[in-house]
This record gives sequence, structure tokens and C-alpha cells, in this order.
Amino acid sequence: MADELVLSEHDSDGESDEVLTPAELISKLEEAWLNEKFAPELLESKSEIVECVLEQLSHMEQNLHRARTGDLKISFHHMEIERIRYMLSSYLRSRLLKIEKFFPHILEKEKSRGEEEPPSLSPEEFAFAKEYMANTDTLLKSVALRHMPPNLQSVDLLKSVPKPNLDSFVFLRVKQRQENILVEPETDEQREYAIDMGVGSQHLIRYRTIAPLVASGAVQLI
Repeated sequence: MADELVLSEHDSDGESDEVLTPAELISKLEEAWLNEKFAPELLESKSEIVECVLEQLSHMEQNLHRARTGDLKISFHHMEIERIRYMLSSYLRSRLLKIEKFFPHILEKEKSRGEEEPPSLSPEEFAFAKEYMANTDTLLKSVALRHMPPNLQSVDLLKSVPKPNLDSFVFLRVKQRQENILVEPETDEQREYAIDMGVGSQHLIRYRTIAPLVASGAVQLI
């Protein structure tokens, strides 16, 4: 098993390398998986984590092949490998489902992204999203639009496909203390107010309010 892995991540100063233990790497995978699972929008691509986890799984499987037959630890290692595989596949599946559901908005956001902003799509996901959009456009034209009057033979996918609902509510656990977080009112009669969130506290709050905190890692969706 690899003792340390180097993870390249984007930060405010560009790209930096972080040395992680296998346990820290799996913890990062679990955090990315839960955030992606519960966030209403597609989050920043964590392709570096995915690549490192695949490398770690390869090391773990090699160790299993070298283990003695009948060793009780083999069963526990098998269970851990399956647990990691489940999180990884669920993480990737959640992202693909969001791409299929919101593809025109995701591609538009990626097209307008600044150079300093981290990408929402990995290169493979970007290729998939573009192909999915092209196939959807072709299907609409061949099945429906060509039978419509000339003035109705085009469709704006950005207007036709719903956007992610950023006003949906999410549960979160606070990892870094936050002060004066502005909470939007539920009704017109209420006023905007600020709250403080202590480390370890849990909240039910509108996603739009804490989206930047999810991106920075200050809170964890649960």
C-alpha cells in the first residue's frame, strides 16, 4: 500500500501539491462524494482525487494478491476495497446524472469560466457533455422539429432545460467557524438576518447561501 500520495489541487494562487496519507485521501473522496450527492448543482471536478484513489485501489489489490491464503485480514481489506469502489462509482454516477439533466447550463458555465476558476468538468466529462448535447439536438430535429412549421424548427436548450435549483435546502456540518452568514427571508414579511455557525454544528439552510462555503471546504453537506 502506498504510504503517501501527492494530490494536485487548485487554490486562489493557482495549483498546489498536497501530500496525503491513504486515509486522508479516502476522507477527501468521501467528502467530495457527499457534497456531490447532496448539492443541487454540479460541483468542481475532483479528477485528481479520482486518479489518486484509482492508484490507491491498485496498490491495495496488489497487496491482497501477496497476502497469505486464510489470513483473516484479507476479508477486511476486501470490504474496504468494495467500500471505496462504491463511493467512487456513486460519486461519478452522481456527476453524470447532473450533466445529463443540466447539460446546456453546465456547458454555458464552463464556456464563460475565467482562467483562474477551477473547472466544473473533467476533460472526459466535458467531451461527454458536448456529445450528449449534440445527440440531443440531433434527436429533437429528427423526431420532432422537422415536422413543425418552419418558424418552430429551432429550440433554445438553455431555455428548455431547467436550471439547477440553487434555492433548495440542504443539511450541512460546519468544519470551520463562520460568522455573519446572511440568511435570506422565507417570506416577504421577514427581513434578511445573519447567523454564526460554530465548528461541528449542523444546519438546514438554503444551498445558494452556503454554496461558496461548500466550494472552499468550510462546510460539509450531509
